[in-house]
Formats: sequence, C-alpha cells, structure tokens
Amino acid sequence: MSATRNAVLLSALIVLVLPGDAFVEELDDNFMESRSADDVWLIKFYAPWCSFCKQLDPVWHQIGSELKSLGSPVNVGKADGTVSTGLAREFKVRGYPAIFMLKKDVKYTYSGPRTKDGIMDFANRVGGPLVRSLRSLQLFQNAMSHHDIMFVYVGASSPLKGNFTSAAEELIVHTYFFSTTRDVLPKAVSIPSLPAVVVFKDGTFFTFSEERDGNLKSWINRERFPHYSKLDSYSLYATGESGKLVVLALVDDGLCDDGLRYKHLVEKVSAEHRDAYSRDFIFGYMEDSEYLNGLVMGEVAVPSFIVVNLSIDAYFLPPGTVETERHLLDFLDGILDGSIPSQGGNSIGQRVQRVFYDIWVTLTLVFSQAPLLGCFLVILPLATVTVSCYLCCKNRRSMSDDDDDAAASAPSLQNRQKRAHKKSD
Repeated sequence: MSATRNAVLLSALIVLVLPGDAFVEELDDNFMESRSADDVWLIKFYAPWCSFCKQLDPVWHQIGSELKSLGSPVNVGKADGTVSTGLAREFKVRGYPAIFMLKKDVKYTYSGPRTKDGIMDFANRVGGPLVRSLRSLQLFQNAMSHHDIMFVYVGASSPLKGNFTSAAEELIVHTYFFSTTRDVLPKAVSIPSLPAVVVFKDGTFFTFSEERDGNLKSWINRERFPHYSKLDSYSLYATGESGKLVVLALVDDGLCDDGLRYKHLVEKVSAEHRDAYSRDFIFGYMEDSEYLNGLVMGEVAVPSFIVVNLSIDAYFLPPGTVETERHLLDFLDGILDGSIPSQGGNSIGQRVQRVFYDIWVTLTLVFSQAPLLGCFLVILPLATVTVSCYLCCKNRRSMSDDDDDAAASAPSLQNRQKRAHKKSD
C-alpha cells in the first residue's frame, strides 16, 4: 500500500513541477510514419491566428497533465495546421481548432464543447475498450451511477454481438457500450430472450427489436439522447443526427409563470406519453433562442413552443395557442399525420435566404457595437465593385478605340499598296 501511495504522490509532484508542455508533444508531418501503431493519440490542430485555439491552449495542457497523472494510455499532441499541412490533410482538417483521436489507424473526430470535462470524457471513452465488460453486479451498478445512457449487450457471442461491436466502432465518439451476462443484471431487469441489446436511460430500459426498430446502428443513434432534457445550441444541433423531431419549450432565464408552465407541460407529455411519441420525438426546453432565430430567420417568441427537424432545418409552429396538455397532443399528432405543414427547410432558395439573413444579422451586430468598422465593411466591397466596373468599362472603351484606329488605318494601307503596284508596273 505504501509503495502505491508513494507512486501516486510522485506522479502528482511531477505534474505540479513540470510545465504543461512536458505532457503535450508538438507534432509535424513526420508523425504518421514515426508513431507506434499501438499508440493512442489525442491531437489538436491549431492556427497561430485563431483566437479560439489560444483560448483552448491552457485547457489542452491541463488535459495532457491530467491524463498523464491518471496513467492513461492516451498521448496528447498538437500540430500547427498552417505548417504541418500534410498532417492536416491526412486528418481532413476543415477548421480550427480541430480535435481528433487516433487509435489503431482509426480517426475519431471530436465535435463536442471545447471544455476540459467534455474532451476528457471523449478521451477516456474512445481511448478505452470499444465494449466494456461488466462482470459483476457491483460493476454494473457503478456504471449506471456514472452514465445517464448505457447500451448493453447481454448474452454470449452471436451475430448480434458482432453488429453491436461494429456500431460501437463508429458511435463510440458519442456514447458508451457495455456487455454482460443475464446473471449480472439486477433482478428488476427482465429480458424475454437472449442475446439482446438493452438501452438504460431516463430511469427505465427497453430492448432492441430488429423487426420493430430496423438497423441496430440507426436505433442506437436515435436512442443515444435523453427523452427529455435541457438543451443548448450545441446539444440541440447534435440531436439532428438522431433523425427525430425535437419538441421544445422556449423559456426565459428567469422562468416566468408562462415559461414554467410550458416547461412542465412538455415534461409531462414526454413522461406520460413515452410509448406513443418516443420513436418520433425528443423533448426538452431551452433558455437561449439565438440558434432558433437563425433557423427561422426571425425573432422566436419567448416563452413559446416549437418543433424542429434539424436533419432538414425545418420547423413547426402551433396553429393556435397551446394552453393545455390536449392542445400540445393535438399539435404533435398534427405534425405526425401531416395536417400541420413544416416551414423552412434546406432548399436552395432557403439556403440563399439564410445566407443573406446571417449577413444582415452580422452587420447589424457590428454596426451596434462598432459603427466605424461596420461602415468600413460595407464601403470596402462597394468601392471594390465600383472600381472593378470602372476599369472594365475603361478597358472596353480603349479596345473599341483601338479597333476604330485599326479600321481607319486599313484603307490608307491599302492605297499605299495600290500605288506601289502601279509604280512597279
């Protein structure tokens, strides 16, 4: 015991004494050839001019130090994408900062919030086994206490387990995967037949049925979100991958009486009508409507109800006032049967309109905070277009004058040639 304690104290002392750079390696274009095939790497691509990269830098060094102190097999590195362009192309970097996990030649992209907790969870999840074995009831209960959503394979080896492992290879970036046997499960968990895949979430559980739910990976992708939760712009955007519609109560930060009533109404419907709506809807509430303002290209009323389809950037608004549970149920049923049409979408016209809306919002914000900069941003493109048009017109005139001069000189040249022929005769 004393030896173990001394080792832990020594690791902690090293973390405190050594600078953060000691645990974060600077990578270059030779990285893919020089690394060991069994190494696991957490890599950040940055650019010197990127302000978000500079904000993330101290967090990145904290992550490197903490992973090292915990004895994690994950190595932490960073690369300047503007210098190590070959490595950036290898990882298909599209913007900065970009975060990846490299494990056995498989590249996993991190798309979560740029926070220490979010990135650490990603590193621990992807850096560990794809499917974690739960060999005792104590391990199972410990996992349940640490994870809001768990996908568990129950049974011996089978084709279903192979499909489960294949799904884990792709979706491990989003959620945890476990395996166990029937005798490990709590007595309250009853499974009619084995093998089975079970999801535990929202205080309950249900099993996957190929006949009812279709493809296993698609089912996992749909069910990896809580049925009801508080959402922000990032988590709302992520729900678009589920293919479900999102029912939202938009409320203010202070939760006024109407906002509190709307929030409780959505929560009540989500809990009491789970069987009817869980396959088609995710329920939640938001205290920030900025993301939705961009979606609808206008100001969304707060408090209010809205249903969004983020897979095609469409949305549904109630045709009337929603005051009771019956009103909300009629609204949801109308969406499902098609009697309430969707608005927005991702057609070409809508995309163009959304681009102009984003420009207008950006310019409005700039003018309100920095009028001189706003004037510069408006005048510069106009001046550039004006000068370009002027130069094009001037160039056309000069070409036209040259053509006229050439045409005028052609007869005189012909006359001189005729006179020369006569003299020779």
